[in-house]
Amino acid sequence: MDSRRFLQSLISEGEHQQQDFKYRVSDAQKLAKSVSAFANTDGGRLLIGVRDDGHMSGVRDEEEIYMMHQAAYRYCRPEASIKFDTYHVEGRTIVVATVPPSDHRPVCTVSDDGQLRAYIRIADENIVASPVHLAIWRESQNPQGTMMTYTDSVRKLIDAMQGQRLTLNQLVRRSAIPRHKAVALLARLIRFRVAQWEYADQQFLFSLV
Repeated sequence: MDSRRFLQSLISEGEHQQQDFKYRVSDAQKLAKSVSAFANTDGGRLLIGVRDDGHMSGVRDEEEIYMMHQAAYRYCRPEASIKFDTYHVEGRTIVVATVPPSDHRPVCTVSDDGQLRAYIRIADENIVASPVHLAIWRESQNPQGTMMTYTDSVRKLIDAMQGQRLTLNQLVRRSAIPRHKAVALLARLIRFRVAQWEYADQQFLFSLV
């Protein structure tokens, strides 16, 4: 398959959980959000030099390609794995940046003042990860594994979620458990598939499986 047909086959899929279009790369930090989101979810690819409507406009110059590398290696912690493939179609240069899912989550973006923020990919959006996601990833890195004990606090969390879809703040109020403890226990319940999360109305909601 030639380059044009290959790119058109990708573009025909549109933007989705594992694909994003970038018309211009003017800010490496913003690009790093997509890299973080793909790395923290199921992986994905960025088609750089492609407009939202699928038109192949091409990257402008080498500076854009430099910014892509900056996004992965300067503005992500830990450094994200990313593969760049360059295609030339009718005098235009299109870059496909492929990001695999990371084994070392969270992959965070780094602002100029040193603040870290992790993203996840939901449908065609990059969403800031919740404290519960961060807790799940921390636990998953524990080489000794995780145990689940049915404590009074766990019971309160489960009781609060009975028949409900609650935000984290609502869950903390209903269960009367300190926020940091509720986050840790909820992450554990999700890992053990007792609870689940969903993203609706621009917020994370938690419920029993």
